[in-house]
Amino acid sequence: MDPVRQIAQAVLYEGYLLWPYRESSLKNRHRWTIGGIHPETYDAGTARLRTQCLLQAGPRDTVDVCVRFLHTVARQVARFDDGRLERVPELVIDGSRHLPGEEARERELALVGLVVEDLLERPVVTEIDVPAGTERKPLTGADGQSGAVLRSWQALNGRVETSAVRLRPDLFMVTAEVVNTTPWPGGARTDALQRTLVSAHVVLHAPEAAFVSLTDPPAEFQEHAARCRNVGCWPVLAGPDGDRRTMLASPIILYDHPRIAPESPGDLFDATEIDQLLTLSVLALSDQEQQEIRDGDPRAREILDRCAALTPDELMRLHGIMRKTQP
Repeated sequence: MDPVRQIAQAVLYEGYLLWPYRESSLKNRHRWTIGGIHPETYDAGTARLRTQCLLQAGPRDTVDVCVRFLHTVARQVARFDDGRLERVPELVIDGSRHLPGEEARERELALVGLVVEDLLERPVVTEIDVPAGTERKPLTGADGQSGAVLRSWQALNGRVETSAVRLRPDLFMVTAEVVNTTPWPGGARTDALQRTLVSAHVVLHAPEAAFVSLTDPPAEFQEHAARCRNVGCWPVLAGPDGDRRTMLASPIILYDHPRIAPESPGDLFDATEIDQLLTLSVLALSDQEQQEIRDGDPRAREILDRCAALTPDELMRLHGIMRKTQP
């Protein structure tokens, strides 16, 4: 995975599930707290994400805009009874227990090759239209008992509006705004979250141009950088050090050119280089707690299996390391 995609993926799943990775734990019963773009009729103040970035470019240079977010999915379990599926609080098939809960699907909308000069004349408006859906995974045991895991998700609607303003002959302010226009019939927070763009962020890429750091802008750009207004996100340069072709507008405050530690064996949904602590904490969970993880979210199950499979040498790699930094 390229370094930009790797850090964007870590942002997407930051806080998805927290240790102890059991959906019954209090912190995991109040999920989806980072980067949510909610329906306008639920909370107009959090119904949009807007990033404004400085781009050094020629008028015919292009920019790509990629919007990524999670879409919450309700997971139910059901047992076949007289040919009919009846929802149950748990389902055991061949000794494996399946529980209801919440998961998420990755969604992505990519706008490629937007010409900067064209964005000066007319914003590009692209609709977000994700239809509602359901999915059924049948389960059948050796004893003939059968059931299914049922997954469902609500429709999502919105728009992405991309525009640009010329600040000087070779400098532009590019704006990308994401708005959630999904109808919300009312209800509890959990109902609104089913219609929310969760952990939303924007990746902007200009193949032949260069973005300007808003975290530490050079003196000649500081006045222009102060004009940029970002709502619900924090834009930083992404990719290798010195590469200014990509900007990541993240709901989490990052530094320019963020990266995942190469020693990290996989995502723990807390990308702060505390892998050893989290891994040892997972291994210290009781058999009952580990079983609940296995019975719940598939991504949590992957964490448990990966932690259990680490060798002593791989664990030692997580113990700590000194890195040289540029002066």
